Amino acid sequence: MVDEETAVVGRDAELARLFRAVGPESADPVLRVVGDLGTGKSALLERAARRAEAGGGRVLRAAGSESEASLAHSALHQLLRPVRGEVAALPERQRAALRDVLGEGPATSPGPGLLLVGVAVLSLLSGLGERGRPVLVVLDDAQWCDRASLAVLSFVAGRLAGEPVRLLIGARDGGHLPGFDRQVPTLTLAPLDEAAAHRLLDLRPDRPAGHTRARILDQAGGNPLALWELARTDTAPEAGAGLPPAGPLPLTARLEQLFAARLTGVPAATGRALLLLAAMDSADSATVLPAGLPPAGDAVWAPAERAGLVRSAGGEVRFRHPLVRSAVYQAASPGDRRAAHRALAGLLRDEPDRRAWHLATASPGRDAAVSAELERTADRARRRGGHAAAAQALRRAAALAPRREESARLLVEASAAAVFTGEPAWVEELVAAARARTDDPALLASAAVQAGRLAVLTARHTPVFAQLADEAGRWAATRPGAALELVADAAVVRFYSGEDAQRRRVQELLRHLPDDGPYAGTHGWARAVADPYADRDRLVGLLPRLTAEAEAGARPERLTAVGIMAWLLDETPRAVRAFDEALGRREAWGELPEGLGGAVAWAYVERGRWDQARAACARVLAAGRAAGLDHAVACAAAVDATVLALQGDTAAARVRAEEALGLVDPLESRSVAVYARRALGAADAADGAHESAYGHLRRVFTADGAPVHYHASYPALAELAAAAVRCGRRAEAAAVVERAVAALAGHASPRLAALISRARGLLADPEEAEPHFRAALADPVREYWPFEHAQTLLDLAEWLRRRRRIAEARGPLTEALETFRRLGAHPWAERARAEARAAGLDAGGTAPDALAELSPQQRQIVRLAAGGLTNREIGERLFLSPRTVGSHLYRSFPKLGVTARSQLRDVLAATP
Repeated sequence: MVDEETAVVGRDAELARLFRAVGPESADPVLRVVGDLGTGKSALLERAARRAEAGGGRVLRAAGSESEASLAHSALHQLLRPVRGEVAALPERQRAALRDVLGEGPATSPGPGLLLVGVAVLSLLSGLGERGRPVLVVLDDAQWCDRASLAVLSFVAGRLAGEPVRLLIGARDGGHLPGFDRQVPTLTLAPLDEAAAHRLLDLRPDRPAGHTRARILDQAGGNPLALWELARTDTAPEAGAGLPPAGPLPLTARLEQLFAARLTGVPAATGRALLLLAAMDSADSATVLPAGLPPAGDAVWAPAERAGLVRSAGGEVRFRHPLVRSAVYQAASPGDRRAAHRALAGLLRDEPDRRAWHLATASPGRDAAVSAELERTADRARRRGGHAAAAQALRRAAALAPRREESARLLVEASAAAVFTGEPAWVEELVAAARARTDDPALLASAAVQAGRLAVLTARHTPVFAQLADEAGRWAATRPGAALELVADAAVVRFYSGEDAQRRRVQELLRHLPDDGPYAGTHGWARAVADPYADRDRLVGLLPRLTAEAEAGARPERLTAVGIMAWLLDETPRAVRAFDEALGRREAWGELPEGLGGAVAWAYVERGRWDQARAACARVLAAGRAAGLDHAVACAAAVDATVLALQGDTAAARVRAEEALGLVDPLESRSVAVYARRALGAADAADGAHESAYGHLRRVFTADGAPVHYHASYPALAELAAAAVRCGRRAEAAAVVERAVAALAGHASPRLAALISRARGLLADPEEAEPHFRAALADPVREYWPFEHAQTLLDLAEWLRRRRRIAEARGPLTEALETFRRLGAHPWAERARAEARAAGLDAGGTAPDALAELSPQQRQIVRLAAGGLTNREIGERLFLSPRTVGSHLYRSFPKLGVTARSQLRDVLAATP
């Protein structure tokens, strides 16, 4: 078998790239190494690891295996096994979360969310690196790693900038690697060129020559493993009967045949030992190898070592390549394979999950007892956040269940677990399998609901809506509760797409479904999502009852739904109260974003709680990226872009907004496209690029002035008007405003009515503007939208000053400036200061507030630190490591003119 030295022949450039990646000056903390099987990924990763160790670094390793892909957090177990003792130093919640996922928590624990586990691992790795030894994490054969571990590590990977931690990932080329498919620097191992292939063959003690060498080069196609093994096969008597024919088989299959051929002359005892080793996974080996297999050095292994099938390392016997394991396993008869798994199950009495899988593999047919064991395994995996592992266990349990109805039930449960993987195709496959096994209406309706839960988070709006609506119609007469849930999901898709035909279909379905008793909440919610303004007063009247029911039932998810409904109806204060209550009652760092989860962040934006808005965005971004849900990521990115623009970080805002637009089809996801355009418009307005701002905001409405989206477009009317006035588009913008007002047909909320009045004031002839501004400010509830209220105050103040009513201008101007400062809306605060100076006001010495020079994230951290939170507590809240928090504070102190944390409270107290 090709060894580490020969495996890097012809890989000088790749090796140099890896050495740079693990060095202290590396710009990229994460590097993915991809290539076909046999291209030398593992050998290159090993050389990089040795380089890091030689430089004083600490290396943590894990490797995926097909047999462990169904065991939740198995890769995380491998990585953290050498540093388990360090977990005790983590904060209590993080420590408990990590012990839970590693199987050390109490059996009754509900299990932590992905984000808390991610923060715990990030804190652990960062803490290890702070001790003077940089940390290198090496994850090989990542395509076989369990999904739960990949989700945690992808979260960590996105937060390693500035950390003394590097992550190398080896994976097969062309495969999907959740969380690492986008924006991760990638080193691709191409086939060796002809010169390098010759050099590799020349390293063999029995160098092939002539026609034989030509055949080897032709068959290997530049694959280092193939070159080495084909040469061995042709020259080593014990290796087989010469080169295999080229044939139509892929190279991988031909290599597997080559290894299988080497088993022919192996003694029976060696063959049995090899099969048992092949049936194990890596964690089994630590438990089983001493008890179930001969030790390394035993004579039984000698024939296998001579045949190049195994090697001894560190007192253990290991296959020389994953293809050898596969070849040994596939060459055995089904009966022998089952016997090997039964033997392993007997040795794993203290490992119930591994035991259950071995028993399942050993079962020749249906087996109720083994099915039940797998169901218990699924429960444990689900509790630890291993939803993919739970779905796999439940699917296998369904295959072993003797009764069809039981099998269908398990498949429905599997689909419910698979929802949290973010893979609609898998969920639909499981649902289809359940439908094929049962006619039970309850199970079938439940299966449809499970499929709908995930479907709404994808960007496939048109087919998903049709699927949900058809299913709702199917169950309307017999299962109205399930039908309503499906209609509610369909309404969410309608919100994302903005399609009017979908609104009509939702309304038609709702007419045939009950709207009282236990159905009132879901019915009202679906109406609010699909068309919030048509029946607004009645829907607003439902909110107190729904809030009370959710609070009485201690149902945070119901409170979140009430909050979303309130936000849609422009009852933002009520929405924020519901979200605050919901977040206070649960570990809100779930595995998936909620349907319309962006509403939480938007409500905080509108209410002026921008730090909380960004924290909500961070949760959705992390969960959405880990699950591969691009549409959810786009929704959060658009909100985050808006906050960044309002705070004056316009470059970052544009990056976020373009990211959102790049993840969706703007014609399919109109809501995301509108939000992203509004963010770009806000960034341009902040920079004074009013023509460009108008261009973005004009695209929020159609060519004839109708809103592109029935809810997301309307709040842009006032900003469109403001940009139009500054770039000479007053008449065009006025037509758009009046067209939008006509579309509302008298159903505008008080908030929208105020925004429309502000837009009309901006666009009116100067002599006619004042009544519109006064109308926009008349309702005292407008103060619940502080940024919008302050903008109108500033507009009025500017108008008054230009009319030489300077004394009247000073009151609204002072109030507007104070609000902009408090919010951290720096571009608007600067504009208000300039206006104040023109009005003869002392605008706080005309100096910017103390936080003006800080980035938005630094301002967040400074506020939390001033409130008494430690670096660890701040990191847990913002999903950062304590080291990153400390770094931000270190860079912030000189800008604030302080030298100690204790001075931050005084700085903030003195900041307007």
